[in-house]
Amino acid sequence: MIFYGGGVKRATAITTGISILVVGGLVTLAAPALAGAYAQVSAWQLFDPSPSADSEAAPAPTASEVSSTALPDDDVDVGDGVSIDRNDPEGCDEPAWLHLGHASARLSRDLIDRGPRGYAKGTVGRDAQGRVTTYTVAAGDALDAIGDRFCLANPASVATLNHTRVIQPDELLLLRPDSTLPWIPYFNPNSATEGYLQIPYQRAVEAMSAAAHAGDLDALRSIFANDLEALFPDPAEADVIRDALAAGDLAALRQMFA
Repeated sequence: MIFYGGGVKRATAITTGISILVVGGLVTLAAPALAGAYAQVSAWQLFDPSPSADSEAAPAPTASEVSSTALPDDDVDVGDGVSIDRNDPEGCDEPAWLHLGHASARLSRDLIDRGPRGYAKGTVGRDAQGRVTTYTVAAGDALDAIGDRFCLANPASVATLNHTRVIQPDELLLLRPDSTLPWIPYFNPNSATEGYLQIPYQRAVEAMSAAAHAGDLDALRSIFANDLEALFPDPAEADVIRDALAAGDLAALRQMFA
């Protein structure tokens, strides 16, 4: 179970860690997810290898099994084995869910902008298809209200997606990640083991995020080489970042370090 405010989310997703997010004196709780020729392998393949040959894959469910596990009327399936309460945020018949995986981030469905409201008065960015993609934080904004505005059921994940613990006025937040591009985990690398020191890694990731937003490739390359690269227990996890830096692909880097 995942708790947000006074409501309860029934979900199979597992979160790690809790942080406090403050904007304009407001507090909310947060629970701790390549463009170009070098992106021929999916992000999932890069960070989540297929089971080994001696492991046994689970069989696909039969039609009768699917029928027997139909969701209650007050639940909605948002994918990846997660079901959540319908009408939460209130007035949202089918709320969206932000999935943060080991290598990628995606929305379960397009966001709906229900308009500015108390504690969610920021500016919306849209893509060529008119879909909500970004949000510029206004003074006094809070994540719960932002989630209510966009019918997003797990708004605390917006902070994790954007590699931050505290959202700030005028900060540009990514709301609609590109699921075809990798996303670098915020709290620790996927290959981290017990006892891993998270703080140096998080600080390096935050510095990469700031440099990516500024479009400063030189800074990105310097931070990666001097501060971040050696913090991946599995060097292969750093390869996707190294390739994006070599290609000068700011679009991919901004996704990785939103």
